[in-house]
Amino acid sequence: MHAPETYDYAVLRVVPRVERGEFINAGILMSCERRGWLQARIELDHARLHALWPDVDVEAVEHALAAIPRICAGGRDAGPIGLLPLRARFHWLTAQRSAVIQTSPVHMGSCVDLGATMERLLQRMVRVRQSG
Repeated sequence: MHAPETYDYAVLRVVPRVERGEFINAGILMSCERRGWLQARIELDHARLHALWPDVDVEAVEHALAAIPRICAGGRDAGPIGLLPLRARFHWLTAQRSAVIQTSPVHMGSCVDLGATMERLLQRMVRVRQSG
């Protein structure tokens, strides 16, 4: 069994109109520096997005969101930001900005299984719970 690792995470958000402060959680960005782990999982709920932003260009939003996992993976395919060290990429992705794609404040946690923790965060923060 592995010892617990500390990690940082932020919720990825789609913000249709910044001035209204409304958003839809669309994924999780998670980093564990000690393990060299930086990942993002995107799960955009199109129905919720259309309810908040009826004339949305879904393709443009998906294109912007798709850049995040590429930046996490790093390398030349992710552009200049992909060449930065892992921690710098995490900080660049979580920097405050006034744009359609934003992140929540960064939170910290401790876990044994990073993948399982990512799944729990997605379930709790991104996926819509079905009642009944």
